[in-house]
Amino acid sequence: MDGQHIVVVGAGYAGLAAATRAGRRHRVTLIAPESHFLHRVRSHETAAGLPGRRPAIAHLLRGRDVTHLRARVTGLDPAGGKVTVEEGPAVGYDTLVYALGSRTAWHGVPGAAEHAYPAERADELARRIGGAERPGTVAVVGGGATGIELAAELAEAHPQWRVRLVTAGEAGGWLSERGRAHVLRVLERLGVRVEEHAEVTAVDAGGLHTSRGPVGADVVVWAASLEPHPLAAEAGLEVAPDGRAVVDGHLRSVSHPGVYVVGDAAAVTVPGVGRLRAGCATAQPMGVHVGNVLGGRATGPFRFRYVLQCLSLGRRDGLVQTVRADDSMRPAVLTGAPARWVKAAIVNGVLLNLR
Repeated sequence: MDGQHIVVVGAGYAGLAAATRAGRRHRVTLIAPESHFLHRVRSHETAAGLPGRRPAIAHLLRGRDVTHLRARVTGLDPAGGKVTVEEGPAVGYDTLVYALGSRTAWHGVPGAAEHAYPAERADELARRIGGAERPGTVAVVGGGATGIELAAELAEAHPQWRVRLVTAGEAGGWLSERGRAHVLRVLERLGVRVEEHAEVTAVDAGGLHTSRGPVGADVVVWAASLEPHPLAAEAGLEVAPDGRAVVDGHLRSVSHPGVYVVGDAAAVTVPGVGRLRAGCATAQPMGVHVGNVLGGRATGPFRFRYVLQCLSLGRRDGLVQTVRADDSMRPAVLTGAPARWVKAAIVNGVLLNLR
């Protein structure tokens, strides 16, 4: 293994964790266009105009034999051991770690991509709301964790704006009864109007068209769902129906064992736990595992179990939902300021664990 050239594609939670650990032993090239780490679990704070903690990637890579190539990957050639980029020559490798992650899914909804702000454009969203001549209405689409956190943060930071949370199902519907009840109480206290069982069918300059009628909005935020980048499938890696690359117990592609796949790009099944959901909670442990394997610090298959889920509900409230090993809900929850502190500690710990 010594002296390998390892290429890591993607500088998210999984990619950076893998690169910094593999870079203790090998020469690593990290390919990603951004100069700063996109701390996705804090996008709701960025959208609300709060100061963000987005460290420079160069700072996170210090002391490691890792070269950051700021380029956008356009293709993978597993047979030839090369990665093609938008500008410049292809990059060869001995081992590839594919960690390109996920992106906002528009699901073909007319006008959504043109008129809505996804979480990836949280900076632009903050400028749009902060620079408005007068307050208006913000419609957040999506009743999952990202949508709930965005709605709560925006309502608290901009109380003069009307915030509506629109979801095809139930807001927080996956949570325990106590957890969902707390979420709805906080949203009500913050003045967020929740529109459930309203599937969005189109988006235009005037707001949303839904299965329950129009929802007027000056600004639309899209947090409906995520999808993996298509590069793995295009390169011929075996993928699951949702587009994520299927991996073995060591996080290697089942069709191309010379390629590790980590983070939201990977369809991972852990015995006793099941298929892992996408998100920081699963992505970073995958990157840590592969980085430690390549760095000579770990052997054996990837092991994982769930412990809890956390939500920020503004600056003064939150939810810590306890879960079983398979991510199913337990009845116990922690709420209020203590839950907010737990979530903040976990989010800060994520940055520390990138090294």
